[in-house]
Amino acid sequence: MIENAGLWARQDRLSPVSILDLQVVFMYFGFNTNGLAHHAFEDAVSLLSQIGYDGIAITLDHDLIARRDGDFFWRVPLAEIRETVRRSGLRSVVETGARFLLDPWKKHAPNLLDPDLAQRALRQNFYARAVELAQALGSDCVSIWSGAPLASESETVLLARLAEELKKLVDFAGERGVKIAFEPEPGMFVATMAQFERLLDAAPEELGLTIDVGHLFCQNEPIPFYVQRHAQRLVNIHFDDARRGVHEHLLPGDGGIDFEEFFVALRSISYSGGVFAELSRHSVTGAGTAQKVFEFLTKFRG
Repeated sequence: MIENAGLWARQDRLSPVSILDLQVVFMYFGFNTNGLAHHAFEDAVSLLSQIGYDGIAITLDHDLIARRDGDFFWRVPLAEIRETVRRSGLRSVVETGARFLLDPWKKHAPNLLDPDLAQRALRQNFYARAVELAQALGSDCVSIWSGAPLASESETVLLARLAEELKKLVDFAGERGVKIAFEPEPGMFVATMAQFERLLDAAPEELGLTIDVGHLFCQNEPIPFYVQRHAQRLVNIHFDDARRGVHEHLLPGDGGIDFEEFFVALRSISYSGGVFAELSRHSVTGAGTAQKVFEFLTKFRG
């Protein structure tokens, strides 16, 4: 594991599936299942464990859950998912970036910005299942984003609506011992770190942060600065390479990110969460991509 990466006690995050309770925990490396979209869930878990990853980011999607009449039901029993992850020994986060689970016609819709209360409730019901899964697994967090506005409304109105919905979600998750981590995403209402900081003026204090290193780089946002500025809020990291001005997740080394600088910044704040490769468009080469990324990440273990 990474030396001098910091440590923390997990007494406040005890879970029935964690093998790390009451032990020292360091920064760890994982892979997002959206990059293994053509693999069965059990196979994805087994593959990542065999490669040597320490964690898995589970994108909650059609393979595990089904939408029916405004609610969601487990295709795979929660106890079975829990046992699969428990056997692997992998730590986890739950990701909510399923593209067409909620609406087969519109990518990532509806979201918490929707002016229709019923549509926002559908998104909240989905998040409730994500929290349920995270609670069962003892996951580090549930990661979410704002989505894009679906109607022409003022920034003030949208910000207030988003903050109100986030409070509902953070309270619901907090009662179950689950952390919510918010990710700024290019093309969405909250796209940049500067916009995230404006959201924090109205959002719940307990809201955590997911940083996608590629998002910051492509939008010319200083990566070490924001890692250090939000050290206490940062609980989840998406790992990919990127080019300036282009929102495209690339294999590490194919873009322009200085990863040595990035990991120095993480070590400087004693970051103890996961660094998860997010390469959804590489699923056609999923196993090979996961192996290649792991070999790249191992250079930064020490």
